[in-house]
Amino acid sequence: MPRRIAARRSPIHGNGVFATAPIAKGETVIQYKGRLITHAQADRQYGDGADTGHTFLFTLNDKYILDANFDGNNARWINHSCDPNCEATIEEAADGNPKHDKVLIEALRDIAPGEELTYNYGIVLEVPHTAKMKKLWACRCGASNCTGTLLQPKR
Repeated sequence: MPRRIAARRSPIHGNGVFATAPIAKGETVIQYKGRLITHAQADRQYGDGADTGHTFLFTLNDKYILDANFDGNNARWINHSCDPNCEATIEEAADGNPKHDKVLIEALRDIAPGEELTYNYGIVLEVPHTAKMKKLWACRCGASNCTGTLLQPKR
């Protein structure tokens, strides 16, 4: 089966992932992969991550995080957008073991070859969303509805 996506430099930020063939609405584009670590391991290794403005960590469930800094695939290069064409969904394992849960990137609409794949990162930080923090986590998506930050309102 031919590859439907490729990573390359992005006009949004750094690297990005682009469709090389048509992708239909609802299709799974790629699984987000990385080393499985606990939340405590992530805190020890990366702190709370609020000061970096960059992360390859993806919360899988209440117990585990995927760390795409290790064993990550091209899914880690998919950029954020305030008007995304994809979404990240968690697929709970049929056996009920949270270690076997998966993160899947799925198309929200039909995507044409050449389009950059994006999803809303949904980053919620418990620290105050100060001007400095919003600048650190600045959004560069260019969408007409861009909020200017990757940070989402606190729940």
